[in-house]
Amino acid sequence: MKTDTCEENVPIGQLKAISSWVSSVQDLDKLLQLIIESATGVVQAEAASLLLLDPKINALYFKVATGAKGDEVKDFTVKVGQGIAGHVAQTGQPLLIADAKKDSRWMREISDRIDYETRSMACVPLLINQKVIGVIQVINKKDNTQFTPADMDVLEEFSGLAALAIGSARSLEQVRQENQDLKKELGEKHQIIGKSMTLQKVLEDAQKLSRSKTTALIQGESGTGKELVARLIHRESPRKEKPLVVLNCAALPETLLESELFGYEKGAFTGATGRKMGKFEAAHEGTLFLDEIGEMAPGIQAKLLRVLQEGVFYRVGGNTPITVDVRVLSATNKNLKKEVEEGKFREDLYYRLNVVQLSIPPLRERLEDVSFLAEHFLDVFKRETGLSGLTISEAAMEKMAMYNWPGNIRELRNAIERAVVMGNGKTIMPEDLPIAASLPKFAGLKVGLTLDEALNEFKKEFILINLKHTGGNRSKAAKIMDIQRTYLSRLITRYEIRDLA
Repeated sequence: MKTDTCEENVPIGQLKAISSWVSSVQDLDKLLQLIIESATGVVQAEAASLLLLDPKINALYFKVATGAKGDEVKDFTVKVGQGIAGHVAQTGQPLLIADAKKDSRWMREISDRIDYETRSMACVPLLINQKVIGVIQVINKKDNTQFTPADMDVLEEFSGLAALAIGSARSLEQVRQENQDLKKELGEKHQIIGKSMTLQKVLEDAQKLSRSKTTALIQGESGTGKELVARLIHRESPRKEKPLVVLNCAALPETLLESELFGYEKGAFTGATGRKMGKFEAAHEGTLFLDEIGEMAPGIQAKLLRVLQEGVFYRVGGNTPITVDVRVLSATNKNLKKEVEEGKFREDLYYRLNVVQLSIPPLRERLEDVSFLAEHFLDVFKRETGLSGLTISEAAMEKMAMYNWPGNIRELRNAIERAVVMGNGKTIMPEDLPIAASLPKFAGLKVGLTLDEALNEFKKEFILINLKHTGGNRSKAAKIMDIQRTYLSRLITRYEIRDLA
């Protein structure tokens, strides 16, 4: 029960000021120091300290201490149940000690070690959800009188503030840790695996692109990882602390797609019972990734073009212009240029989206990455299933390296998952994989060719594959094929090979 004396002694303005800081803890140590210094001044104590409980060793340590010996006491710990502070931590009940020397619970050792005379003490618990996390204690009145019940009330006020501050700091730290763990998990989930030169070239271009706010079109077959590249661009960009919003344009009909992109006002249509924020608003100052952009209806294309040009749009059913700053990335597995030529996609929007184009190579063009991807997916499913000793046999790995992967990385992931689930739990064998060994068929071979013609067709195709793999670098291609660069140059001229990159 708080006394009237307490209400008169405690500076209400001071408590309110500290309370306002507690809710937005930035520096816990400074805040606790302020709380203890304030409590020391209010009760006119010579010294005060805040001790926190370390449950791992079941002892209290000095977090904050004031007074002439404040720095020295920080070298000590107090076991729970030991001394006045330890007793309060054990029982959760405050103690008012008129004469410490006459109290059997007082621990003389610390006072003797730091050469400090302890006369009277007051100690109160720090509680979070009725659980003791530490104590606050004050020692010796400056005027040599004894601490009073009113002083205890004051300490309880300050202990409540300190507990709130500690609780807020711990909650913030937990949120920060959860965010870090989530970012790490998402980073692992969305990492791009592979060491092939064709992939590395894409990643280098994505890194360059991330430094700007330029719109970009990511092209590639289904399952090649277009969204992963978009996430990489956002993650490495100055907008990385802002949202990345993803929308699949093929998953929604035209009316719903418009509502998803731009939001709507209450009453805009049947079922619009309130205002809804669209993806553009949600991505303000961040990145909006529009997957399967080639499936977007002409009407929405026109509205999207306006936002890209002006940065302004209207919610469905609204007449208030909304201005946003959004970096737009889009992706498609269609040939948009052909779509434009056939009148299925707006030419002006195509050029607005296609300021920079990234082309993601299909897995069959970087088969050397299959082993890396397979091991990565195996690790993922091993963690999920607890099969820590599971491996991939050499024969299974060879079978995967000989397959064409029409479904690209998505198909490979599914194949590994199926093999983990349906296999023997020890080693993935070739028969566990839902694929057939089939090297890419060479399109140039056909009945009617002479042997020399067939060999020439093969050589031309073989050179093209290696040049594409090396990004047109003749020296690297020659090294892979184990021939002289000059000989390779002669073959390129002989077979009239163009478009090497």
